[in-house]
Amino acid sequence: MPFYLRSLLLAAILSCLLAGCQSSSGKKDDNEYLLEYTEPKPATLTKQEIRQSIRAIEHFYDSSLKRRGFNGAFLVARKGNILFEQYQGAIHVGQKDPILHTTPFHIASTSKTFTAVALLQLAQEGKCQLTDSLVRYFPQFPFPAITIQMLLCHRSGLRHYGYFLEDLKWDKKKRINNEGVLQAIIDQKPHLEFEPGKRFSYSNTNYVLLALLIEKLSGLSYPAYLNTHFFQPLKMHNTKVFTWADSATATPSYRANGTMEALTWLDETYGDKNIYSTVRDLLKWDQALYTDYLLTKEWKQKAFAPYSFERPGIHNYGLGWRMYTLPQEKNIVYHNGWWHGNNSCFYRVITDSLTIIVLGNKINNNIYKVKPLIEALTPLRFQYNANE
Repeated sequence: MPFYLRSLLLAAILSCLLAGCQSSSGKKDDNEYLLEYTEPKPATLTKQEIRQSIRAIEHFYDSSLKRRGFNGAFLVARKGNILFEQYQGAIHVGQKDPILHTTPFHIASTSKTFTAVALLQLAQEGKCQLTDSLVRYFPQFPFPAITIQMLLCHRSGLRHYGYFLEDLKWDKKKRINNEGVLQAIIDQKPHLEFEPGKRFSYSNTNYVLLALLIEKLSGLSYPAYLNTHFFQPLKMHNTKVFTWADSATATPSYRANGTMEALTWLDETYGDKNIYSTVRDLLKWDQALYTDYLLTKEWKQKAFAPYSFERPGIHNYGLGWRMYTLPQEKNIVYHNGWWHGNNSCFYRVITDSLTIIVLGNKINNNIYKVKPLIEALTPLRFQYNANE
């Protein structure tokens, strides 16, 4: 081989070796990041545990969902093991397209758990502080006392954007998006319900703004951030953030009488809602939260801690999670959701490694009434209204 060819070949080999070294020792790109997650293996359950659990779950399903007009998906798992999984009804109510394990449902406010974890992930990386005022990132925002943490735990005082936009005579023929909500707040300065930080008041506006903050801090769109950091690495293949381009193909929702719900001027915002997912994918989300892949133990403790104590009782809200604060720190963290005809219920009984997920696309409040099932499957006991 001529000398110059040997020289070129040697240079090419050295270049490849150096590039490999730099790739392994330098900052990881997104593709490398995606390969790091290993799904935890389900723990072993005894045959007696399985038999007793399945008996209680079947009784609950038959009496509370199956015979109550349920149209959707139901899954119960313990320690990562699926104990019971059932699909009932049709994607299009009254037609012959059965709901399957791959059928994605609008999970409504259960989406807030993803928004919160994404923001906490960025805070964990040092890209923001929870005590930061939102003004630091959006200088024209008119309420400097409102912090990131207040948005996360619904203590900002901001009213639901749907309500204050109606007060402002918003043209409902024009869809509102996240940027539009922020701009309306900047332009109109709608009154706050109370002094920021003073009390809890659940408001979707908080999470619309958090989605914008995620985009600001990460340089990615909200859908792209969740897809890159959550859905792809966790192999949540049937989960996505809805955009208007999906309106013709998304799983529809229905009223109790079977009439299809139409999309409205409020259907383009995300962060507060608009994630579609399946019960199996949400189980993957649940299991990832037991690892340090998404958040460290310290940051998960912050997420699952209660922040509102104005009213006595076991109900509280963390950073993106509702909860029951039970004795001996046996908290149940969960998030329900409702939007149009969609209902979602996502419970994590962490001390017992129990997961209950119910999704439906035909309005049905029985979906939320899983507390008797928790008591049947665990030693936990708590007072509740039978209609909760």
